[in-house]
Amino acid sequence: MSVKHTSEIKFKIGLDENKVPEEMYWSAKDGGIENEASKAIMISVWDHQKKDTLRMDLWTKDMPVDEMKQFYHQTLVSMADTFERATDDQKMSATMRDFCDYFAEKLELKK
Repeated sequence: MSVKHTSEIKFKIGLDENKVPEEMYWSAKDGGIENEASKAIMISVWDHQKKDTLRMDLWTKDMPVDEMKQFYHQTLVSMADTFERATDDQKMSATMRDFCDYFAEKLELKK
């Protein structure tokens, strides 16, 4: 299989004097995203040689805590959905969603 097209996702992070994120922007031209602002980013990359996950979690210092809780909840729900699509393990995906419901309940995210 040969590569027919390449695509880029770019992140631009503005840091203060202590290298703490002040502002973040991202672009994904193939997705129609150009220099969009964000307050938080989570990236996981699988290193297949080391069998380890490399992670980068960034958020701006003005990210509100209530939005961070919502961001985490939505990320967990997305991970359950992705896990099901990737593995077809419906039982574990349902268990993950149960935890997401518990998480949301404890943080009072669902009204």
